[in-house]
Formats: sequence, C-alpha cells, structure tokens
Amino acid sequence: MALRAIGDDPDRPLDLPSSSSSGAAGSLPGMTSAGGAQELDAMARRVIEGNRYMVLGTVEPDGAPRLSPVYYTPARHTDFYWVSSPEAQHSRNVGERPEVQIVIFDSTAPVGHGQAVYLSAVARAVPADDLERACGEAFRPSFGGRAFAPAELREPADLRLYAAAATSCEVHVPGRHPLNHVGIDVRMPADPTRRG
Repeated sequence: MALRAIGDDPDRPLDLPSSSSSGAAGSLPGMTSAGGAQELDAMARRVIEGNRYMVLGTVEPDGAPRLSPVYYTPARHTDFYWVSSPEAQHSRNVGERPEVQIVIFDSTAPVGHGQAVYLSAVARAVPADDLERACGEAFRPSFGGRAFAPAELREPADLRLYAAAATSCEVHVPGRHPLNHVGIDVRMPADPTRRG
C-alpha cells in the first residue's frame, strides 16, 4: 500500500484494500454495491466530522500498545492534527515508530447504534518550516479548540503540532444496520474521500 504525505494530493482517494483485514467484506451481501459503498463512505465522513477526540494507538519501546485520547482536527477526512508535548510518551513513540492506529467514535451512542472509524496512518511532528500552512488547517474556527500560532509550536516552545496521514480506513457497522446482513458488528472498508 502506497503511503501518502500529509497534505498530498487531496483529491486522490485512499489506497484501500478490497476487503477488510478480517476478511468479512466478502461475507456481507449488499455491502459491495455502489449504494452500500457510498453509505459506508458517508458514515466515515459523519463520524470524522461529528467527533472531536480520537484514540491514538502508538507502540511502546517494548512493543506494547499505548492508547492516548487526543483532541483532533481533520483535513480532507484523511489528515488528522493534534497538539502534544514532544516529551509525552505517545509523542516519543511517534518519533520512533510513525505507524499508528486511530479510532474515532461517539461514546454516547446507545447500545447497538455505535459507529466508529478505524484508521491506519503515518504520524509525525509537523516540521517548523511547514507550520504556517499546517496551522491554517489544524486550527479552523469551525472545529473549535484553541488556535495556536506557529511560534507556539516550534522550539523552544513546550508543544508541537502533530499530524497523521491515513493510509487505510474501515468503519464499524453495527449488526442491526440495514446493510449488514449477518447480524453481528463488523468492520468494513470505506473511503471518506470518495463521493458519488
């Protein structure tokens, strides 16, 4: 799977697998239809746009997973920005192993109605010479949160701007969803950049 640089070619769809990693895609009749794919893509966009916190999964030096909730701002449904201390353990983990996993979900959804987006991504601290551009995306007023100036995110400041570029996307499809014909919750591939 080809990796994308953050902010690269915003009109290019994600390089997605033809089925989910669990192999469940082929077992769900109707999910591969154009209408089913469009619904899954729209579901991914709704979850990404409708939430403000994501769970960032990084890898510890000993190989154990580390999960960290971070406030995020999305761009193009594929790039995800957050602000952290470079001394935070998850930031150090990103520096050592940039491949991360992300889950975005609404924890207030009633049982059986949960929706989630699962992302594989490559993360990094935004370089100082790219902060002017990146801050324009990361701190849009419509998403709330504090707008940091570039000078607040480069040395010797205590915080940095981080970004993750998604390389794959899946959505959580509840068992009672009309497109889910097997009746159990599954993950299905989606592409939030694809429309129509």
